[in-house]
Amino acid sequence: MALVFLMIPIVYTIIFSFNDARRTNIIWRGFTLDNWLNVCAAQDVCRAFGNSILIAVVATFIATVLGTMIAIALVRYRFRFRNTTTLLIFLPLTTPEVVLGAGLAAQFLQAGVPKGLGTVIIAHALFCISFVIVTVRARVASLDPALEEAGRDLYGSPQQVFWRITFPLLLPGIIAAALLSFALSFDDFIITNFNRGAEVTFPSFVYTAAARGIPPEANVIASAVFLLAILFVLVSQFTAAARRRRLAKL
Repeated sequence: MALVFLMIPIVYTIIFSFNDARRTNIIWRGFTLDNWLNVCAAQDVCRAFGNSILIAVVATFIATVLGTMIAIALVRYRFRFRNTTTLLIFLPLTTPEVVLGAGLAAQFLQAGVPKGLGTVIIAHALFCISFVIVTVRARVASLDPALEEAGRDLYGSPQQVFWRITFPLLLPGIIAAALLSFALSFDDFIITNFNRGAEVTFPSFVYTAAARGIPPEANVIASAVFLLAILFVLVSQFTAAARRRRLAKL
């Protein structure tokens, strides 16, 4: 029952993406495919979606690269203020987004940095990096150091050991962290709203449009993102199942 209740907004979004809406998309007026065929008909919807994708991709790349390096350093090395660093990493996870967004906006204002896509990317990378570190750190902690020692015993250089042994073993955790970071960045509204300036992202577009009824084109994009996510999960599950069957036959 709880699952059905949670699925109601998603079903509503998909159904009303086919609505023959006029000024608002609140009342069902009839079935049409025009919304899917002309998804950029609503003003700014495609630009907002493109901005959100750009921000999420760049912020995810920055957060994943830096977060992976920090996670490895925290697990494998001993240095001064290590515990303090760990504490500071967990702070963004527990800080309310409105506080984090307002603090970052104040810092940009004090530094004289004009708000735009660049400030949003920096803000997203800063709060996503903690999620990346926590996710990758768990993977690093489960990695057997003897595997890397075996590579060094076979005269592998540090670079060869990392790229041929460590990185492939860490890759599932890195991918999981990157996907989580992308989802958090694409979906964020509060931190974005404090730091976006005149730029518009998909969540801010939906928030502004909600006052007069979200246009069906926004429902189309939201439905497409949801369906693509489901497709990605299904492909991953089938691929993993096929790999397990191949390994079982060996």
